[in-house]
Amino acid sequence: MAGYNFACKSIGMDCGFEFRAASSKAEALEHVVAHAKNAHQITTITPDLAKKVDAAIRQ
Repeated sequence: MAGYNFACKSIGMDCGFEFRAASSKAEALEHVVAHAKNAHQITTITPDLAKKVDAAIRQ
């Protein structure tokens, strides 16, 4: 089964975080949002950032 993947580097962050094998894009996004909050202290996802993250989540 293919999963959904994301890497911070794919949106220009100097960060080695990668998430693999989410069962859905929504699940991957949940992990990315939690990582952004905990590792990067990003508490508000702007529309521009949301668009970048959405485009960087790959199947």
